[in-house]
Amino acid sequence: MTAAARIREAFDEAGVTGRLHALDIDSGAEIGMGGDQAVVTASVHKLCVLVALHEQAAAGRVDLTEQVEVPLADRELGPTGVAAMLDPVRMSLRDAAYLMMAVSDNTAAELLLVRIGLDAVNATTARLGLAHTYAVHTFRELLATIKEDAGPGGAQALADPCVIARLRALDPARTNRSTPRDMTRLLSAVWRDEACTPEHGAAIRRLLGLQVWPHRMASGFPFDDVHVAGKTGSLPTLRNEVGVIEYPDGGRYAVAVFTRAASTAATLPPADAVIGTTARIAVEALRAG
Repeated sequence: MTAAARIREAFDEAGVTGRLHALDIDSGAEIGMGGDQAVVTASVHKLCVLVALHEQAAAGRVDLTEQVEVPLADRELGPTGVAAMLDPVRMSLRDAAYLMMAVSDNTAAELLLVRIGLDAVNATTARLGLAHTYAVHTFRELLATIKEDAGPGGAQALADPCVIARLRALDPARTNRSTPRDMTRLLSAVWRDEACTPEHGAAIRRLLGLQVWPHRMASGFPFDDVHVAGKTGSLPTLRNEVGVIEYPDGGRYAVAVFTRAASTAATLPPADAVIGTTARIAVEALRAG
């Protein structure tokens, strides 16, 4: 069975539709399934925010040690980071970037977007030639569309397939979007120090390596000597992750996996795990040549 057939079978068994692109960062070899199809990025777009932030810092327009206040009244919904804290917070922009990437903190991401602007994020992805990657909303605006589209039923309504079908946040034509291939190109540029100066590229790679979630891409590589650095993205029925897998022999592979589940269940372990399963099938195929 070919790698593509194994990937397709894994997506089917997990009850999801999946899009994947994997790229050998050094040889340029690639494997894909729907790699050029438009996908909803959700919190994966925080990687674009991070690269734009460091581009602004490298140009001297932002000081990453700048201290910012985060009052209680100015926080986004979310179960992690500043959003879950009960008291006023003061921190640097680079620590906000850490929370944005390590625990996908929506408040930290919004704080950074207020500082650099959404136009700067789109200018960065355009500069890097990511023609299919575009941010329509800030994360605050994205969450607002879900609340508005869900209607008076609130969060409970998101278990209703009819409500899910009308969410603008799940339509790549009307929300933040990219393609799997664009995302592996972005990761490759970061790892090859082509997205930023080497100093800022190293800082971005460090933060991607500090992500705490082990249940998606990292689950496919349970080895002490294989390093996985990535960024997840989640919305109702959507589970995504983009990342780089580094082997002790020097091999390094950018992988982007975007899935959508048929079930509206918020907890769906097979749909999380298939991201790691398919990423490993793709990387093993690249390594086998």
